[in-house]
Amino acid sequence: MKTVGIIGGLGPETTSEFYLDIIFSCQERDNTNRPSIIISNVPLSYKVEQEAILYNKGVERFLPLLTNEAKRLEKAGADFIVMPCNSLHMFIKELRESVNIPVLSIIEETVNYVKRKKIDKIGVIATAMTVKYKLYENEFQANNILYATPKQKKQSELDKIILNIVNGNKLKSDYDKLIKIIEDFESENVNGIILACTDLQLLKPNYPGLNIFDTMKIFADATVENIFK
Repeated sequence: MKTVGIIGGLGPETTSEFYLDIIFSCQERDNTNRPSIIISNVPLSYKVEQEAILYNKGVERFLPLLTNEAKRLEKAGADFIVMPCNSLHMFIKELRESVNIPVLSIIEETVNYVKRKKIDKIGVIATAMTVKYKLYENEFQANNILYATPKQKKQSELDKIILNIVNGNKLKSDYDKLIKIIEDFESENVNGIILACTDLQLLKPNYPGLNIFDTMKIFADATVENIFK
């Protein structure tokens, strides 16, 4: 089995869920040994994180932190690197250029998953940062997949929900708001919804009218596949 290096802490609880998913998924495939996993937690300022999520400000401050952790993971012996955070894949090119080992992309893996499901229009629930930098828009357009995103007012609500989750606060009121955002997509005639922020899976949203796809789970499964390659 290969050693995976995880750039973690974005946010912390999601990193732990991602780790556990990999552990148990690997165990289902091979119950003789646990996988080799290295996690490097980004030493991120709470203020920088809040400004990025709520106001889309100062995102360039993330880059040196991310490349430093990628280099640390490579030096520690990782065979490939993953980062279970959609928004910061705006730096995937720079991350890949900073090391000499593969860096998997949650965006690429999710779009490939949507293609395999033969979905022709998908709703995207993500941070304003992910929407602004067209991380999914560009990939979906390249693959002839239609998409929809929340209106601006709902997007602002969504960013506050995400910040609450990152800070360890999973509120019933936030769950209800998230379900309403999902419900609004029915009028867009989408075939499904992707939770394009890995922290949103912590609220465990369920909406019978639409299939909800969790990018964290999709990426964890892709990571496991690479561990066994």
